[in-house]
Amino acid sequence: MEKEALYGKTLSELRNITNRLKLPGFTAKQIAEWLYKKDVTEIDMMSNLSKRARAELSEKYEIGLTPHNSFQESVDGTKKYLFIVADGRFVESAYIPDRDRATLCVSSQIGCKMNCAFCMTGKQGFQGQLSSSEILNQIRSLPEYKKLTNVVYMGMGEPLDNLSEVLKSLEILSSDWGYGWSPRRVTVSTIGIVPALEQFIKKSNAHLAISLHTPFNEERSDLMPIESVYPIEKVMEIIRKSDFSGQRRVSFEYIMFKGLNDTPAHIKGLTKLLQGLRCRVNIIRFHPIPGFEHTTSSNKTLEWFRDTLTAKGIPTTIRQSRGEDIFAACGMLSTNKQQQ
Repeated sequence: MEKEALYGKTLSELRNITNRLKLPGFTAKQIAEWLYKKDVTEIDMMSNLSKRARAELSEKYEIGLTPHNSFQESVDGTKKYLFIVADGRFVESAYIPDRDRATLCVSSQIGCKMNCAFCMTGKQGFQGQLSSSEILNQIRSLPEYKKLTNVVYMGMGEPLDNLSEVLKSLEILSSDWGYGWSPRRVTVSTIGIVPALEQFIKKSNAHLAISLHTPFNEERSDLMPIESVYPIEKVMEIIRKSDFSGQRRVSFEYIMFKGLNDTPAHIKGLTKLLQGLRCRVNIIRFHPIPGFEHTTSSNKTLEWFRDTLTAKGIPTTIRQSRGEDIFAACGMLSTNKQQQ
């Protein structure tokens, strides 16, 4: 019988397990400490648990960590790791070192059902949800795990389409009994699934990034079919009524396509959409994928767009391109592996 992973379980879930096994009430917290603070790889290493407790746990459970299957390293130091998950499928994570920061971009689904025109992961279609264990395993099993300063949920999949497991993983990352990270070290990106967005804002203090790419409804529908279900105005309504004061941040991701969304009209539309909101726009160069005709805007256009938005009171940055020599676009590495 396949054993269930302990890693990726919240304290309340661990208590349910210890209650079923009739173990002392404090055992759940001891297990959490071994899992998330002492980084054990075997149940038998939990030395302050009784022999009976370890034996009963071992009958049905295991730690549940899995190493990466393969990786690619860029000349700029970026690494893409490939992990095997359910049914022999693959998900990828990107490790991005940058001076005093080290960021990991994690996946939350196997493939994606959102079918954004510019996204390679969407071309795979939806193949399954990742559990909290599989999400966090990308962090814990990373060779550079101890160097991480930040995590972004911007890899394969739409995080808010897997809300319950994403929230569980965030709880483990930020709780005192878990990893104890500040939520300000974590950013969750979404295309804007309205009901789940409201829940995420209420239940997590992590930063929020909205995948925007154009302020115009019809244009956004062509790029992102979700626009016809949850228009960007609905997303903005939720953000404007939510509390993003203090250190919690909301930002907007804007992939720039030459001649498509890099015009003065788009500057005007973005200014109207974001006016008065405490936020930031991150301009992203487009990494080409098969079957999508558009190319990225020129550096000159990117800089003009950034400077013009900033001058209008909307702080804007150009995200540095990383890993261009190793399947830079999200989903490219896993798609290539599955095709092989």
